[in-house]
Amino acid sequence: MPDHTHTHSAQPSAGALRKAVEHRSAPLVRWLASLPPWLPFLAMLVLILVGAVVGGIVGGVAVGLAAVVVGWLLYLSWPRLRPAERLMRLAVLAVVVAVGVTQLFPR
Repeated sequence: MPDHTHTHSAQPSAGALRKAVEHRSAPLVRWLASLPPWLPFLAMLVLILVGAVVGGIVGGVAVGLAAVVVGWLLYLSWPRLRPAERLMRLAVLAVVVAVGVTQLFPR
C-alpha cells in the first residue's frame, strides 16, 4: 500500500514556479512594453557590443546581463512559442553566452 503521508513536496511545481515568475515579472514587462520599441533593442545592442569590444570583466558582465535578460524573456515566452521559434531564441541565447564566456576567459 503506498504511503500518502508525504504528498506535499518541498519544491514548488513547475506550474507554481512559472506563475510566480510571471507574477513577479509582470510590472517589469508592462514597463518594457510602455517604452518605445527601439529603446530595449538599443539597450541590448549596446550591452552586447560593449561586451564584445571591451572584454575582460566589464565585457563579461555586460554580455552576462544581456544573457540574463534574453534568458528571462525566453522563459516567459516559452509556452507560447512554436518549436522553430524556441530553437531560434535558444540559438540567440547560446551566442550571447558564448560571447560572454569568450570575454571572461580569453585565450
